[in-house]
Amino acid sequence: MRITVVGSINLDYVATCASLPRAGETVTGATLARHPGGKGANQALAARKLGAEVCMIGRVGDDEMALPATALLEAYGVELGGVVTDADAPTGVALISVDAHGENQITVAAGANHNVMPEQLPARIETPLIVQLELPIETVEAAVGRATEFVCVNLAPAAPVSDAMLRRADLIVVNETEAAFYGDALHHGGGRVVVTKGARGAAMYLRGVEMAWATPPQISAVDAVGAGDAFVGAITVALLEGMEPQDALEFACAAGAVACTRAGAQSSLANRDEVEALLDA
Repeated sequence: MRITVVGSINLDYVATCASLPRAGETVTGATLARHPGGKGANQALAARKLGAEVCMIGRVGDDEMALPATALLEAYGVELGGVVTDADAPTGVALISVDAHGENQITVAAGANHNVMPEQLPARIETPLIVQLELPIETVEAAVGRATEFVCVNLAPAAPVSDAMLRRADLIVVNETEAAFYGDALHHGGGRVVVTKGARGAAMYLRGVEMAWATPPQISAVDAVGAGDAFVGAITVALLEGMEPQDALEFACAAGAVACTRAGAQSSLANRDEVEALLDA
């Protein structure tokens, strides 16, 4: 199985603290770590670690952050021939605060990600495709329009998109906040729609009718950074492998749960054995 991911590549700076700051509040006593991230890169690595061959299309800056931002992708064999170095913009950065319960706040400075234009894409994308909304919307729409195979659209972060893209998607993945933003428009096409609900699980719909529901295994959460991206990579791999909706949801929920047990985005992503072990526990 070969998947193309068109998406963002970031370097995450993660501050872990006792509680998240309210507006105007300063929280001290945090510890700082640096991890590769970006929704696109996270989902690419998630699919790769679960057994797919993955090609990444994106953009990084010509700076000292580019190498650490792509280090794990390279280490696990994600193809990076579609990643361009941008001389005019820095590598994207995410500033993340995580509290003692694993809840997080994220601020993203997109940098080079905002310079991924449709001209960087191939004329046809002849493998299954995963996209998110951390690139310019015109580029995401172009990628979906050029795809000839299965398309997964993760509508995150929520932003206006064309009805044509929603109808073209074979799989749409959203969380509850994003689902509320798009409303019934999610269900106008013929593809599946998955709504994730954190620790409460996830539901899959077809034309607005629930097909399956799954809850994640019980775990001790460290942080939830990357869990949604782990889910997207896993649900795509599962459906492409031909799993039934219920089994695919359970597989993806387990992948998301594993990601919550370790710090960071890409550094927390599960391999196939870990997901299957958690399902069998």
